Amino acid sequence: MEVSLLHFTWAVGLGLVSAVSLPLGAWIGIRYLPRPTALSVLAAFGAGALFAALTIELVAPKVMAIAHGTGSPSEAAYEHFFALLAGLMIGGILFVVLDQLVNAHGGFLRKTAATLAHLRENERTRAKKSLEELSKFALVRTLSPEHTNVLVGMIRPVTFYDGEKIAKAGEGLTSLYFIRSGRVDIVRDSAVSLPGERTEIKEFGSGDVLGLLFLLTDSPTVLTAAAKGTVEVFELSRENLSKLRQLSPDFDRACREQAAQRLEQLEQYQAGRVEAAQTWARQAERSLHISPAFPSELQLKSESAKHSGAPLAIWLGILLDGIPESIVIGAGLADLLVERAHMIDQLRFLRVIPYTLIAGLFLSNFPEALSSAANMHKQGMTHKKIMLMWTSLLVLTGVGAGLGFLLGGILPLTWIVFTEGVAAGAMLTMIASAMIPEAVHLGNPHVVGLSTLSGFLSAIVFKLLE
Repeated sequence: MEVSLLHFTWAVGLGLVSAVSLPLGAWIGIRYLPRPTALSVLAAFGAGALFAALTIELVAPKVMAIAHGTGSPSEAAYEHFFALLAGLMIGGILFVVLDQLVNAHGGFLRKTAATLAHLRENERTRAKKSLEELSKFALVRTLSPEHTNVLVGMIRPVTFYDGEKIAKAGEGLTSLYFIRSGRVDIVRDSAVSLPGERTEIKEFGSGDVLGLLFLLTDSPTVLTAAAKGTVEVFELSRENLSKLRQLSPDFDRACREQAAQRLEQLEQYQAGRVEAAQTWARQAERSLHISPAFPSELQLKSESAKHSGAPLAIWLGILLDGIPESIVIGAGLADLLVERAHMIDQLRFLRVIPYTLIAGLFLSNFPEALSSAANMHKQGMTHKKIMLMWTSLLVLTGVGAGLGFLLGGILPLTWIVFTEGVAAGAMLTMIASAMIPEAVHLGNPHVVGLSTLSGFLSAIVFKLLE
């Protein structure tokens, strides 16, 4: 097909018309911050409209050419059909791969549903890692898998630094500590130590549990626990420990047995200390010089590094959502001109507009921009940056439609159909993985279903205009 400047401008114009709802939706989203229910209805409506547009404009013609063509279907009809199928599959896979790549760098923040999915995955990864680390504690291994999952939801990771007190003598404990890594010294206050007596009583390490005896007896600690170097622990509050003991009799029995062992060790230590005190008293008669040593001061905790690069990843994610539709518009126009090559001089712009497709894209772009822009605003992005992102996508959609048209003018018809399939596959995957989950998350599933149906029917009505 011979590419003309006039037809190229038609393609760019169609791309701009389909995407003008992007900055419009973004402006309304950041100015009025619509309620989640309204966003849900609009997102579902747009998803239904886009699904109908892709089905009617791209898939149905290729299927009908085989199913209801006059006489035996031509070889070209089958060729186009299988090219479309291959494109759809490749487009879906390509979208998933690129979407995951963008999301890994913060692009998930552009959508509420994607953000929640990312957080759920992070929580699942954290829980899996926590389970692996908790498995080395004999006390935890008395829990059933169901109760272990409950424990994972109760604990929180805490880091102590060199010299920092985890428990202080004379004070009550509020939490149980599972030591993941590092060493903890159980020490005696130097102010009450005997001359020449070691202040370090015992050393706890990875796999040990700290504070169980005093939590079960509800008594203040008699010794001090201090971090030696960096110590990482899982902290379980007193309240959650009680709940877990009530849930699991085996865990409760193991707690009481371990507490009894600790009590026996403590009694042996105290008995030994009485003997040491008598020896010291005899020595004190000959020398009254005492020079106690005081423990070191606590160090400040370091701050965790902040995630960076999210704004660019969000923009790339938005671009990823918009590229397929622009290619579909341009390639679709080229496909239409090839079919009507015998009357190309008589064609007018209004006669080549794929109303169903343009309406479907317009109606789907609006709620997508509305929801995403509102989400970006809540994350603290400026209005100027948000509008710049969506306006740039409007321009790029027009450029993409022009590029799709140029490819359509160069490639054979089979490859045009394949290109349309790749773009349509990406868009259909996006509908199922992003738009519908977004709508369901924000609103009532039944309302989402009816809104999707309404969008689907609305796009079909536009077919009557062609």
